[in-house]
Amino acid sequence: MPAQTRAKDPNEAIVAAWRAESARLVGALTRMTRDVALAEDLAQDALVAALEQWPTAGIPDNPGAWLMTTAKRRAIDHFRRADVLRRKVAELEHAGGREEPQMPDIEAQLDHIEDDVLRLIFLSCHPSLTAESRAALTLRLVGGLTTAEIARGFLTTESTMGQRISRAKKTLAQAHAEFELPTGQDRIDRLDDVMAVIYLIFNEGYAATAGKDWMRPDLANEAMRLARMLADLAPEEPEVLGLQALLELQGSRMPARLENDGTPVLLEAQDRKRWDQLLIRRGAAALQQAERLAARGKPVGRYFLQASIAAQHARAARAEDTDWQRIAAMYDVLAEVAPGPVVEVNRAVAHGRAFGPDAGLAVLDALPAGALSESPLVPSVRGDLLERAGRHTQARAAFTEAAALTKNESERAILRRRAEKN
Repeated sequence: MPAQTRAKDPNEAIVAAWRAESARLVGALTRMTRDVALAEDLAQDALVAALEQWPTAGIPDNPGAWLMTTAKRRAIDHFRRADVLRRKVAELEHAGGREEPQMPDIEAQLDHIEDDVLRLIFLSCHPSLTAESRAALTLRLVGGLTTAEIARGFLTTESTMGQRISRAKKTLAQAHAEFELPTGQDRIDRLDDVMAVIYLIFNEGYAATAGKDWMRPDLANEAMRLARMLADLAPEEPEVLGLQALLELQGSRMPARLENDGTPVLLEAQDRKRWDQLLIRRGAAALQQAERLAARGKPVGRYFLQASIAAQHARAARAEDTDWQRIAAMYDVLAEVAPGPVVEVNRAVAHGRAFGPDAGLAVLDALPAGALSESPLVPSVRGDLLERAGRHTQARAAFTEAAALTKNESERAILRRRAEKN
């Protein structure tokens, strides 16, 4: 074994290997056992074995292969024990004359690992589960996060999150969810669900809805990793590439979204030299590939369009260089393709920058009564547009209303400061 491999810290190597390989492990084991709960238990057994053995025996040359081999052996042992138990029960019941099912051929089921990951992603987003359960199960099975990590990300207790994940697994079992890729319209629908879950996870990491922190980078980074994984597994789907591009282009801004003292920084005030250039290059490359597929007639949708908007921001070296008229035109198209109040609020921002604050306020005023009534989004954008229009008293009232609605302490502080300035 190379000296540099030996020199690594075993615990760090185990964490890195688990994060990189857990989805493949659970996916392959689910295909073998047809039981996602059992598959995760077997993968966890392999993780425990690594924790016990690597600190003394050393880190293997191929940690992923070591984990897979160990998990496979655990699976074989499990089925052998089950087979022995079944035979004993059969003998006791004097049922020896019945045809007995064969133990699964585990050794013959180790191919197509990447397909297993894709199947696992679709299984985690089964329609029988709620959106919250899909997100939690995706982070657990595909992201390899611990229950404690997921609980922290979604501001709940470890026990509550553990129960949610456990119920999700039981729901899948009760629904007889199959570990096969859906086909036809079902696959299209499920792919939309998968992308929606990854986007939900990213948004919660990029702009936390509650708590003290302005962002939760671990969640956002995990969502970007899942999006890249999905794009690797479905490289001919422009919307999947669009999702990857959107998350990476937006995620590139995270280093500039906080001052050194933790104070949040809004988009137009950010130091763009701090934006992550690697993520911008990755996102731009994914968007270009999506554009090539679109040119060949592949359909695109909300993620591709949002990525195209994010790319406009990434191309502007300074905030004042932003082509807001082009962005406003893109939001007009997005509003046709994926109508909704959040899109309309963002369209109001774009129109306000491109054509003046009154144009943005006109878009906001056209929202249905009560739209996003429990969210700070509408009053905060209204306050910004009113401030730009010089209507400071009304802006102060709007920012005050938004501050009362948000559950995020950092966002509340920003809104209160903006109210005081007016």
